Amino acid sequence: MNTTEKAPPTDTATRMPTWFIPHGGGPCFFMDWNPPHAWNKMAAFLKGVAATLPRRPEAILVVSAHWLESGFHVTSGPQPELIYDYYGFPPHTYALRYPAHGEPRLASRITDLLGQANLASHADPSRGFDHGMFIPLMLMFPDADIPVVQVSLRRDLDPAGHYQAGRALAPLRDEGVLILGSGMSFHNMRAYGDPRFGPISDQFDAWLTAAVQAEAGERQRLLIDWVQAPAARLSHPPRAEEHLLPLMVVAGAAGDQPGQRVFSDRVMETTLSAFRFG
Repeated sequence: MNTTEKAPPTDTATRMPTWFIPHGGGPCFFMDWNPPHAWNKMAAFLKGVAATLPRRPEAILVVSAHWLESGFHVTSGPQPELIYDYYGFPPHTYALRYPAHGEPRLASRITDLLGQANLASHADPSRGFDHGMFIPLMLMFPDADIPVVQVSLRRDLDPAGHYQAGRALAPLRDEGVLILGSGMSFHNMRAYGDPRFGPISDQFDAWLTAAVQAEAGERQRLLIDWVQAPAARLSHPPRAEEHLLPLMVVAGAAGDQPGQRVFSDRVMETTLSAFRFG
């Protein structure tokens, strides 16, 4: 990808959509689980995403819930290593491989765009790819032949700042870059497996879906003020909303284009969803 060239004319038919995807529980798609079919529908959904795109991505930008920094950090190495940042799983899950290349020129373009929006950013040549990136991409793009750059969340967890970052990164969509937010629409570790949280997750998911599908200005207002949603803090406990914030980035990058829920399933007694914009 030559990010130094002038961006091609805007063509909404080939503009990349943005996605918020659930990345599951650790390496869940690559191991036995109880119940055994818990993640099958989510895996099938992730495997089908590439076929819905208007064209093959030139590169992929992943905003992962598993990387927080003081500002927006960006992987800039040509071959980042994998970070197995999950614990207590079978030994073979620490031997999973996803040998995608990095893209230093895209990393530079990302930091430039963030800087133009007065958002502090930092290129990190030594940071690897965490499982919020490689676990879902092993299903979505199994050949690992598309370069990937990962962008951190900001440790202040400010939804408005993350929405603004998405708006700054929006031009990349017309340069063939697929922007993915990798997290979970419901992420309360104490709630998984507890049937009492089924209705709670349903309530929050219904609100979140309506917010995503609202007109762009209203969508921004609702998502930035997400803590006022029904069951918000039961779905994402205080100071633990990092799995929701990638949604703010991809919604910001969507601009005025519509959003919709494209997947939903009941997993571990809770409702988990995915959203597409554009």
